[in-house]
This record gives sequence, structure tokens and C-alpha cells, in this order.
Amino acid sequence: MVPKETRTLFSGIFKKNQGEPISNTALLLTITISSFVIMYLLAMAIWGGGFLNPQQFFDLFNNNAYLIVISCGLTVVMIGGGIDISVGGMIALVSMTCVVFLESTSGTVLGSITLALGMGLVMGLTQGFLVAYLKIQPFIVTLGGMFFAKGMTTIVSGIPRTATNEAFLAIKNFRIVIPGIGSYGKAGNYIPVRIESGVLIALGIVFIIWAVCKWTRFGRNLYAVGGNSQSALLLGINVTRTRFFSYVISGLLAGIAGYIYLLHSGAGNASNATSAEIQAIASSIIGGTLLTGGVGSVIGTLFGTLSLKTISNIVIASGLREPYWQSITTGLMLCFFILLQSVILRFRKKNGARSCKKT
Repeated sequence: MVPKETRTLFSGIFKKNQGEPISNTALLLTITISSFVIMYLLAMAIWGGGFLNPQQFFDLFNNNAYLIVISCGLTVVMIGGGIDISVGGMIALVSMTCVVFLESTSGTVLGSITLALGMGLVMGLTQGFLVAYLKIQPFIVTLGGMFFAKGMTTIVSGIPRTATNEAFLAIKNFRIVIPGIGSYGKAGNYIPVRIESGVLIALGIVFIIWAVCKWTRFGRNLYAVGGNSQSALLLGINVTRTRFFSYVISGLLAGIAGYIYLLHSGAGNASNATSAEIQAIASSIIGGTLLTGGVGSVIGTLFGTLSLKTISNIVIASGLREPYWQSITTGLMLCFFILLQSVILRFRKKNGARSCKKT
């Protein structure tokens, strides 16, 4: 029997929690996760086949670790009210440059990693300075960054290059086996699930960015700047510096994503990561990040990426293998989530206004 005083205490806590409205970020995050779970369960029930294979689920991470990373960078920038469309070009430039470096006589794995991080950092610093301090429109700055990166990729090497460095290939071919999770092949042999090393890096970055946005002053400032930069300025927040560092983070993550892409593909090509920036923006929006800023979560972005790629797998499983069908379904999915976000947030704003009038 629970004492009366204890029941009263917990009752008060629950009533208080129930009376506090859930934040827009948490609400959209809940919708994104629920949508992905329902979508994947329906795919397992309707199409079965590969969707019942655990390896196909984990291949969503293996094949898209680089996309998860740059989507996290886009989420940071978009929460602050900006945009960065140079990330796809940076992936191509970083992967090509690192391949050329690894194939040189002095090429080492550590040197290639340093090169990737340095290139991403330089791009982030440059674009952040132009956007935050010189007040140039983010779309124009990052559009120029995209064209610059694509052009430089061709200058670095006009032909596709494949990495043959033994130390690099050892890392590339390394797989983490998850015990107890797997499937049986046609010959009756048990095949455990295998995860690439790039997935661990991507998930680690998701956790770090989530922690930064949730528990640091920079994270709180970022949401404030994206929500209303004028109000943030009146509160004493350094809006310029906050925006600057959001682009630095995005550039650095683009450099890391380029190396993860290289770990997955093992080759450099001017056409690498084509349209990756568009997919990253779509993943962020589907994950609950608003283009207007102030709302978003990298956890939602992770599930947004998984949702985007699950839709592509569903389209292929339905027999529509032409690339344009995937583009059509991605566009429809993006429009659906934008409309859903708009309706929900408008409804919440309307109800909030009514509550204020009643009080």
C-alpha cells in the first residue's frame, strides 16, 4: 500500500508534467521515429523478403553513414537559420584528394585523415566567415562552395581513382560482427550481421552533436538564434559567432563524411555523392528540422535518413527500379512531412493563442 503522502506527491508531479506542453522539437522527433517504425514494419509485413533480413536493415547504416554525418551538419546549420549546399561537393573533393594522397609515395592513413579534416575545416571557416561576418546570403556562399569543390575535384584528378594502399584497405575491409543477430543463407549456413567501421564514426558523431545541442551553451544559443535572431541579440547572445561556428561544424563534418564515403567505396570520382546535399536537406526536414530555424534534432535527422532510404528500398521492392521513381517518392515524402509539420505547428500555435486568451 502506497502512503497517501507519496500518492499525492507523484500525482502532483504527473499533473505538472501533463500540463507542460511538449516542445516542437520533441513532438516532431516523436512523429519521425513513429513514422519510420510503422513504415519499416509495414514493409516487413507486405513485401517481406529482404526487409526480414537483419543485414538489409543494418545496410541502411553501412550504405549511408556518410549521409548521416553531413545531415547532422545540415541540421546544425538549419537550426541556426542557415543552409549549406556545399557538402556534396566536399565529399567528392575529400574522397578524391585522399585517394590521390594515399597513392603517392608519402601517403599514409593518418596523413589522409588529417587532410580530410583540414579540408573540411578550411571550407567551414571560409563559408562561416562569409556568412556570419560579411553577411552574405548563405545560399549564395554555399552554392559557390559547391561549384568550387566540384571543380577542384576534377583538377585533382580528371579520372576515377581507386585506393590500393594496404593499410587503408585493411581499415576499409574491417567489419564488426554482431553476435546473435544474423540470418541463414540458401546453403543453410549462418551469416552474422556485419557493420562497417564508418557506421560507428557516424553514430558517435550523432551522439556528440546531440549532446552539444542539448547540454552546452552553444546549443542553447543555436536554437535561440534560429528561433529569433533579434530576440537572441537582445538576450546578449553573440549571433554572429554562433552562426560562424555552425558553419565550421558543418564543414568539419563534411570532411569526415568524405573520408567515410571513401572507406565505403574505396574510390575517388568527380561524380561521388551526387545530390548528397539535397538528400541531407531532405533527411533533416523529414527528421523534424524546420527550414525557418529554431527547431530540430540530430536524432530525428538520423531517423529521417533511415526513412528516406527505406522508401527507396520499398520502391525497388515494388518493382519500380528506374531512378526517377525514387526521386518522385522522395519528393512526395518530403512534401508530406513539410505539410505535416506546417499543419501541426500552426495548430499548436493557434491553441497556444487560445490558452493565453483564456488566462
